[in-house]
Amino acid sequence: MDTIVAAAAYQQVYNPVAHSLAITSIFAVLPLLTLFVLLGGFRVPAQWAALVSLVVSLVVAVVAYSMPVGQALDSALVGAAFGLFPIMWIVVNAIWVYNMTVATGHFDVLRRSFARVSDDQRIQAIIIAFCFGALLEALAGFGTPVAITAVMLMALGFRPMKAAVVALVANTAPVAFGALAVPIITLGKVTGLNTDVLGTTVGRQTPILAVFVPLALVAIVDKGRGVRQVWPAAVVTGVTFGIAQWLTSNYVNVPLTDIVASLVSALALVLFLRVWQPSEHYVPEESYDDEPVGAGNLRMRPVAGGASDQPGEGFARRVRAGTTEGADPPGEVARAYAPYLIIIAIFVLANIPAIKGTPPAAPGGSGTGLNAVTRLFKWPGLDVTNGAGKPLSLVVFKFDWLVAAGTLLLISGLITMLVLKVSPARALRAYVDTLNQLKWAILTVAAVLGLAFVMNASGQTNTLGLWMAGAGGFFAVISPILGWLGVAVTGSDTSSNSLFGALQVTAAKGSGLSPNLLAAANSSGGVLGKMISPQNLAIAASAVGLAGREGDIFRKVFGWSLGFLVLMCLLIWLQSNVLSGMIP
Repeated sequence: MDTIVAAAAYQQVYNPVAHSLAITSIFAVLPLLTLFVLLGGFRVPAQWAALVSLVVSLVVAVVAYSMPVGQALDSALVGAAFGLFPIMWIVVNAIWVYNMTVATGHFDVLRRSFARVSDDQRIQAIIIAFCFGALLEALAGFGTPVAITAVMLMALGFRPMKAAVVALVANTAPVAFGALAVPIITLGKVTGLNTDVLGTTVGRQTPILAVFVPLALVAIVDKGRGVRQVWPAAVVTGVTFGIAQWLTSNYVNVPLTDIVASLVSALALVLFLRVWQPSEHYVPEESYDDEPVGAGNLRMRPVAGGASDQPGEGFARRVRAGTTEGADPPGEVARAYAPYLIIIAIFVLANIPAIKGTPPAAPGGSGTGLNAVTRLFKWPGLDVTNGAGKPLSLVVFKFDWLVAAGTLLLISGLITMLVLKVSPARALRAYVDTLNQLKWAILTVAAVLGLAFVMNASGQTNTLGLWMAGAGGFFAVISPILGWLGVAVTGSDTSSNSLFGALQVTAAKGSGLSPNLLAAANSSGGVLGKMISPQNLAIAASAVGLAGREGDIFRKVFGWSLGFLVLMCLLIWLQSNVLSGMIP
């Protein structure tokens, strides 16, 4: 394709304004401030906030950084392309599979199956958003867990806003090892550090976070009273997940970390519930006037014993013993679980090294296995180098259409059609409906990734990173914030590691800190930025039918993101000083 404007090559300069890193940082942060203020302060829908912020980033790139207009526009285009493929390609196909299960009624069967584990919404939030979401993160990542678990929670009677918030907050601890540890593998490539050592280090950080996440989910569903009543189940789940994540990443296999942790924690919770139950069950209120559960129009009933929920804080009731719907035929239950078992099988097979093969090493090269059809090509007209004169990796676009997670989900969907006996016409209608459902999310993600790539290509992100790295030994506290910032902008721990991984290592060496510690901190801190990323906010909002209310969701999750970030900063600081023995 031709570039919009013919442009000269561009070499990054990180302090172009008055030759001052601090002053330049004031300009570099403007696109991010614009994005968060529009989202959180003015409640502007995510797609428009992202587009305005993209324009601001282009203006800063051209005016403050003297980036040629053509190069700036080309960097926005390659970012938008990356947003569409592979990211939205994954989300669209994941939601399509879900929509087919809804159309055939098998999602209701799956819902009833989960409900039989417990009818308590606090327990359901843990097992679906945390355990099952972690499994989806392990296999696909890139927004898939948020999209699927949010709609599953709605089907169980959660209001849309609460379902979105729970799904976003749950999608934290598993993220660093998501998509078979792609973020950590990428971190190893950009830093030159050993991937297994990085995985081991992250495996001594995020498991501590995992202990607290289920408790946070319970608090979101039912505030302090819920925590008091359900903390044993939350702690059992968080602790077993953390231990499994630590053991697998340190002593077994880094890519399998989240798969093992999600299954172990889910099994532990199910077994625990056989010997323990909360004193009250927090269950959806029955519908009124034939209005369906989950439609956002349910009312409160008094708590057993005479107490009542605060007005406007929920729509559930408490009962001494929960009841569940009647059992479905075993064959229907098997078909309800089939799509997810198919997804697991396809992803496991496709990621076997002998089958997956290796991608081409450079544009024009050839890969092996499924990667034999993968193509790398230099984005036409985009010629950007870093301050040292080396080409940026973002100028090369990777089109791995066969091994991409979205394609594997599409294949899984085609097999699901056969298992659920969905006709091609019905499946096509579901796909068109999915595209319509996600249209604003698609625009948002394309704009946000365009913003991220403009900031990366112009040098704005490096300016911010270098300025923060000037903190010396205190950088151990700031290091997770940098990863958090990267994921908040890009929506991807992988992208954040690509963006700031090498910078973290450079800052570590200059500060006398462990390169492995700070590189891992970038990934561990980054997972906490995912819930406030406009990309993921848009996915969650679209999934639960709240498109345009991303700002409302942002305000509800921001406090959790910030609170967990403080915890991670404290942990990294302790590991750099008092607990240095935790670092391999």
